[in-house]
Amino acid sequence: MSELSMLVTITARKLKKKFIGFYEEMDLPVSFITLGRGTASSEILDYFGLDGSEKSVLMHIVTDTKWKEVKRQLRRKMNIDIPGIGISFLVPLSSIGGAKALHYLTAHQDYVKGEESTLKDTKYELLITISNQGYTELIMDAARKVHAAGGTVIHAKGTGTHLAEKFMGVTLVPEKEMIFIVVRKSQKNDIMRAIMDEAGTGTPAGAIVFSLPVTDTAGMRMMEELEE
Repeated sequence: MSELSMLVTITARKLKKKFIGFYEEMDLPVSFITLGRGTASSEILDYFGLDGSEKSVLMHIVTDTKWKEVKRQLRRKMNIDIPGIGISFLVPLSSIGGAKALHYLTAHQDYVKGEESTLKDTKYELLITISNQGYTELIMDAARKVHAAGGTVIHAKGTGTHLAEKFMGVTLVPEKEMIFIVVRKSQKNDIMRAIMDEAGTGTPAGAIVFSLPVTDTAGMRMMEELEE
């Protein structure tokens, strides 16, 4: 039996082609790529050697066996633990809609479907905040007050805004910003509460925030050592 996860890699936009080539070499030809920008404070950027502006976000579907191989090669071939290269993390998937989609997304990977299992306790979580455009700094300022390091912003368009008005009593414009923040699980509730207090649905930002478990990471060793 195998477990499926979404592998998310965030790197400088100038390294996008290098990472795409790497994942193709790892027999992961199916990828989803979007653009974003970093929001970390200058102190965090300086410490980790990061570029605070343009980012690429790459998403792949991997089995647990494939991830072990990919993680090892991310460190060996891509030097992901060196500051400035990027970070990768896993978000577990509970299901994929249909056998054809499953075969497409898991191309070349051995996958044996088993019963759903209880998720193990996780060290990190991915906070996803969806807000109206123009409120990224407000949201990140709120998050930093409770020790969030930084995030990645993705521009998007929302659908179903009439349902938001019906169920939440707010009107949300279609143009959105999505902010991805990887945090320690112990920080999650404080950061989510701070974002909702400062930029929630009762404010012009109209932010909605939710979390997903991150089951493993690469490229965050220095952050772990700093916290220890």
